[in-house]
Order: sequence, then structure tokens, then C-alpha cells
Amino acid sequence: QVQLVESGGGLVQAGVSLRLSCVASGRTFSPYRMGWFRQAPGKDREFVAAINWNGGTTYYAGSVSGRFTISRDNAKNAVYLQMNSLKPEDTAVYTCAAALDSRGPISENSYDYWGQGTQVTVSS
Repeated sequence: QVQLVESGGGLVQAGVSLRLSCVASGRTFSPYRMGWFRQAPGKDREFVAAINWNGGTTYYAGSVSGRFTISRDNAKNAVYLQMNSLKPEDTAVYTCAAALDSRGPISENSYDYWGQGTQVTVSS
């Protein structure tokens, strides 16, 4: 079993930056891909970013491209989401997920393990 634990969320003003972390523990961890999703109040969960564990190919939602950067540290079993120029519309619960195979990066159905999420609130 794999456990994913996120941290780094908080309440910030628009325009500032936050860095989210997600650390995996449990069985030998070797995912194909790690992703970040978010869910705002009253909305469906949506894809934010993903990164291939080996090779580092990245994928971004259009709404965050150029502002957010996903990275990973294989040795620490960690994935990060650097969020710059935050906007009120970025307010959501951010959750990391791990995919064990090469199904498409955007669909949440492609991911096998999920964290509990961390709240990010951006005030105007």
C-alpha cells in the first residue's frame, strides 16, 4: 500500500507564491507518473499538473501553465507544486496522486493512489 501526504497549503493573498509538497511512503514506490489535482467548492475535481517519474516529462492545465511548476525528487519519493502569481480562482483543495502505468495524465481515472489533500485559499 502507498500513502501520499500533502503539505504546504495555506491562506495567502493574490500574487504571492506557495509550494506544495507530496511525500509517498509505504511499499516500494515506483510510480509511472505523479499528478496534482484540485477541487474548488461546488466544482468537479480538475487536473492541474503531472510529471513522469522517470524522464520528468511534465503536463499542465492551461489555466496554470506558466505560473505553476511541478517537479519531483525521486530519492525522497516526493513531488512538488510551485505555484506563483496565485489568483483567487486557484482556491481549492489540492491533492496529489500516483499512477502506476502510462494511462493519460489528465484523467483522474488514470491514478491509483490519492492523498488527503491540502487547502489553498487565495484572497483578493
